[in-house]
Amino acid sequence: MSARAVVSKNRPVAMQRQVLQPDGKLVDGAQPMEEEFLLEALRWMMKSRLYDHRVIGLQRQGQFGVYSPGMGQEASIVGSAMAVDPARDWMVPQYRELMASVHHGLPLEVISSQYLGKIGPARIPEGVKVLPTQVAIAAQLPQATGLAWGLKLRGEDSVVIAYIGDGGSSEGDFHEGLNLAGVTKAPIVFFLSNNQWAISTSRRVQTATRSFALRAAGYGFDGVEVDGNDVMAVYAATRAAVDKARKGGGPSLVEATTYRMSFHNTTDNPSRYQDPKDYEEAKTRDPIERVQKYLASIGLWDGKKDEAWTEELREENDRALKLAAEAQPPNPDDVFANVYQDPPLRIVRQRSELAGGQR
Repeated sequence: MSARAVVSKNRPVAMQRQVLQPDGKLVDGAQPMEEEFLLEALRWMMKSRLYDHRVIGLQRQGQFGVYSPGMGQEASIVGSAMAVDPARDWMVPQYRELMASVHHGLPLEVISSQYLGKIGPARIPEGVKVLPTQVAIAAQLPQATGLAWGLKLRGEDSVVIAYIGDGGSSEGDFHEGLNLAGVTKAPIVFFLSNNQWAISTSRRVQTATRSFALRAAGYGFDGVEVDGNDVMAVYAATRAAVDKARKGGGPSLVEATTYRMSFHNTTDNPSRYQDPKDYEEAKTRDPIERVQKYLASIGLWDGKKDEAWTEELREENDRALKLAAEAQPPNPDDVFANVYQDPPLRIVRQRSELAGGQR
């Protein structure tokens, strides 16, 4: 992996780590992923984008909950997920890393059930080392640090990867979580997806720092900036941070510089604040096309394979959505479950009244 100057009007010039250029050619001297591993990464990236397209359509029809797509960020989502071990490492997601959680063992039908409001079927299965999706910005970071610190105190050979966006880095929980991680030398990787937008607030006016990765020094640990549209570079940088944490080297902050090629979520209208020229520039750096171009250059990708994979992945996604649609709907009584061990009298009364009203 090489460090090279990457110019974008969305951020100042910085030295980013990069392996695969937007034209599908390797950076001079860079070592690519093994071919089978890269094909696996591409499959997950394509699955992510196809799922986004499918459920956005369902949401527009009133058949799916508010959804935050990862379009344009697939290399960051997949490359980082492939760098951790689902058998021993923990993942603490926010709301845009859906396919990272699936890669880590959380079934797609379980996640889909959550968007359909089905409480029981959306429960994370035993043995899956993924915490619940966090929507409150950066609120998961202190918990992620606590989890990592606890794993260290117990002597477990495990690492935590916690996801955050550039907007979340302006929240107090970001600073508290990273500061505690630095003090305790917790085995955690903070993965910051800098997609240039905190909802409608541009990265340009959010901070004066040249790079979010530079903030790591203030907490006493390493930070690195990587081309977030380069799945090879994202994997390599995250894997290095994971290996360091596993060996007792403490936390790291990985900033993946990318671009949100869609809306913040399905309630958002980015045309009101995004410059169309920025979007067109971002399309030239599409993370999926970049890998496909490279694989085509070595004889491992063509239009026929693209069509076959697209059909297979659509079928996979549709099976998961069908299972979610057929899953048990919530019972009104569920609102009282798992809240109190010994419910107060007013709750007992309300529960009884609800049950009576259902008869």
